[in-house]
Amino acid sequence: MNNYDVIVVGGGPVGMAAAIEARLSGLSAVVVEPRSGVIDKACGEGLMPGAIPLLARLGVFPKGRDLAGVTYRSGGHAVSHRFSSGVGKGVRRTELHGSLRSRSEGLGVVFVEASVSSVMETESGLVASCSNGKSIQGRYLIAADGLHSGIAKAAGLVRDLSPKRTKRFGIRQHFHVAPWSEFIEVFYTKTAEVYITPVSEDQVGVAVLGPKSTDFDETIAGIPELAGRLRGASPASQRSGAGSFPQLTTARTKGRILLVGDASGYVDAITGEGLRLGFAQARVAIECILSGKPASYERAWRRVSRDFRVLTGGLISAANSPIRMAIVPLASRLPWVFGLVVNRLAR
Repeated sequence: MNNYDVIVVGGGPVGMAAAIEARLSGLSAVVVEPRSGVIDKACGEGLMPGAIPLLARLGVFPKGRDLAGVTYRSGGHAVSHRFSSGVGKGVRRTELHGSLRSRSEGLGVVFVEASVSSVMETESGLVASCSNGKSIQGRYLIAADGLHSGIAKAAGLVRDLSPKRTKRFGIRQHFHVAPWSEFIEVFYTKTAEVYITPVSEDQVGVAVLGPKSTDFDETIAGIPELAGRLRGASPASQRSGAGSFPQLTTARTKGRILLVGDASGYVDAITGEGLRLGFAQARVAIECILSGKPASYERAWRRVSRDFRVLTGGLISAANSPIRMAIVPLASRLPWVFGLVVNRLAR
């Protein structure tokens, strides 16, 4: 049975970031992930300015298209803000995943193609039983297995949602068309948001976020300006979905298990800063492991995710209230407030 300092369950970007952080700190790390090769995911693909230095310190420099800021549009109203903390970057998820995987392998991270069926605590750590019939022993386990984390559920850390709580889903597809803006554009409709993210010189990603009944084509058709720009553009990827949001947890650590990324709880993708947040969580999780105080991760998690939780909660409340369609007109009349929110999330 192999023995590692850190077992990372989940080989997405945040899981690999945690493994890289471990190796850069001198710890041995194994990533357990059932999917092979480069993994895609339905997401907005816009890296906020704060995510760029987090990747750089890991030695990861994915190719993409610079993003100068964010524009919100609704009907005849629009409000834009240029990032004051640097530029962001639109990056295809496959490009990001491939860059992280290459860096992980270069640092000696071990990859096991399997899922974790159970985790048992021992006197000195944990033992993860895998679907391939093998077991992996480690001092600590980082769960980065996504929105529907099996590790979080097995550890009793998942919070049940109220049946009345609105669940939302994401749908994403890329199109062969030259970007028409250096900004991420967010179109507000009565029931959904549409995110346009330039990811290369000849390609944009289109992500629709809304209730389960949201139809991708109908939503786009209901925005004449956007429909006109995409008319005749050929698809550059398969349409894919993600969700449901939210997924809530009661705590982010239990014994030697630490939750990072979406596995630690995710309210909604409305702010588009999930990766920045996940990379920051991966960093502090490894710091807590190095100190031998995994329980301190709960406080560290709250610290690095505070802005996200407060601002996202406010945006979600507004988006699900009668003032939904007044959000963009109000922001256009108070651009300094919009700028403060964007800069706070982009850091």
